Amino acid sequence: MAWIDTWRAKLTTAEAAVATLQPGDHVFMGGNAATPRVLARALAARAASCPGVTVGHVLLLGDDPFAAEKAAGLIRHLSWFVGPADRAAVAEGRADYVPCHLSEIPGLLRAGRPRIDAALLMTSPPDKHGFLSLGVEVLASLAAAEVARRVIVQVNPAMPRVLGNAFLHVDDVHAIVEAEAPLPELVPRPASAVEQAIARHVATLVPEGATLQLGIGGIPDAVIAQLSDRTDLGVHSEMISDGVMAAVENGAVTGRRKTRHRRKVVTTFALGTRALYDWLHENAAVEAHPCDHTNDLLVASQNDRLVALNSAISVDLTGQVNADSIGGRIFSGVGGQLDFVRAAARSHGGVPIIALPSTAQGGTVSRIVPTLATGAGVVTPRADVRYVVTEHGVADLWGRSLRERAAALAAIADPAFRDALCAAVPGVRPEGV
Repeated sequence: MAWIDTWRAKLTTAEAAVATLQPGDHVFMGGNAATPRVLARALAARAASCPGVTVGHVLLLGDDPFAAEKAAGLIRHLSWFVGPADRAAVAEGRADYVPCHLSEIPGLLRAGRPRIDAALLMTSPPDKHGFLSLGVEVLASLAAAEVARRVIVQVNPAMPRVLGNAFLHVDDVHAIVEAEAPLPELVPRPASAVEQAIARHVATLVPEGATLQLGIGGIPDAVIAQLSDRTDLGVHSEMISDGVMAAVENGAVTGRRKTRHRRKVVTTFALGTRALYDWLHENAAVEAHPCDHTNDLLVASQNDRLVALNSAISVDLTGQVNADSIGGRIFSGVGGQLDFVRAAARSHGGVPIIALPSTAQGGTVSRIVPTLATGAGVVTPRADVRYVVTEHGVADLWGRSLRERAAALAAIADPAFRDALCAAVPGVRPEGV
C-alpha cells in the first residue's frame, strides 16, 4: 500500500492547507451535507490576509461560515443554488447567483467559468486502495478537483463511503486534513393535510414499475409514502432522503424494471438523518454520480416510465413555472427541474409533474396566478409543462390551448380564487364547471 506514504506526506492542518490560497482566488467548496466546515472556518480566519476570494458552491446548509468576512467585503459567494445562508447577501448584491441547470455545472467548471484555483471538499477516510469517497454529495466536485490548482480535503470519519462514480484517490489531492464532525441532518416532519392530498393525486399518475425523481420536502416525502403498496419502483434522482431509504426497505423500490442502472438507486447527493447516512455506507444498492450524469436528459430519459416530481413557487394561467424567485428576489435556483421535466417527457411512458399547494401565506395568496410577478424567473417554460397538481386535483396541460390551460389550472386553484382567475382570461370557466 504505497499510497500510505503519500497520505502521510500530505497530512496537514486546516490552517496550513488554506495558507496556500492567494488574494483573488476562486474556490469551489462542497455544499449540502458535505460542506467542509473545518476548512471553511480556516479560510474565514485567513480572509483579512487573503482578500478578494470568491467561494463557489451549490446549496449551503445552516449558518454561513463566511458571514462576517462577506460583510467586510473580504469573501464573496458565487452560488449555483441559493439557500438561507446566502439569500440575503444575493438580494443585497454582496453575493452572486448563477442561473443554470444543475446538469451544466461540471461543464462550466471545465470551461473555466469560473476558473477554479482551489477545491475544498469533504470525503470519507480512504479504503485499503487509497480511494476517498465524496459521500453524500458528488454534484460537481469531481469536475472541480479535475481543474483546480489545489485540491484540499477534510477527511471525516462521519462521512459514509457511498459507491458509484464518487471517488478521489489520495494521489489526486494536495492536502489532507483529518477532522471528524457530524453531518448536518434534515429530519422529516409529518406531512400536512395539504401535502397528503397532493400526494394522493400524484400517486394516481405513477405507473407500476416507474422510476422516480424526487426533490426535497414534505410533498416528495408524502408521495413516496403513498407508493408503499407499489412494486418494482426505481429511483434516478438528483437527491435522495429518508423516504427513499424507507421505500427500499419496505420493498416498494427494487429497481428491477429500470432500463438504465437496473437495480440501482441513482443520485448525486443525499440529505436526511444519520440513519440515512449509515444506510448509504458501502450500500451496493446505491450509486452516486456527478450531476452531469444524473441530470443529463439523455441518461435520465433512458429509464422508461420516468416520473419527475418537482415543485414551484407559482404557476401562471398559461403554465409558466416560477421556481427560483419571489418576484425579483432570488429564493433558490434553477436546479435540476427542467433537466428532469424534459427527461420525463422524452422517456417512454414518462410523467413530468409540477406539484404545489394552491395557496401561500395562510391561504391568503393564490399560487396559481394570472401572470407571474414582475421579475419572477421562468424555470420551466409553458411548452414543457404537462401535469400540474395541487391539493384540489390534476391539470393536464399537454397539447392544450392557452384558454384550455387557464380553465384547467383555475379548476385546481383554491376555490376562493377561482372566479378572479377566470375573470383574468376572457371566456374561461373552471374546467368541469
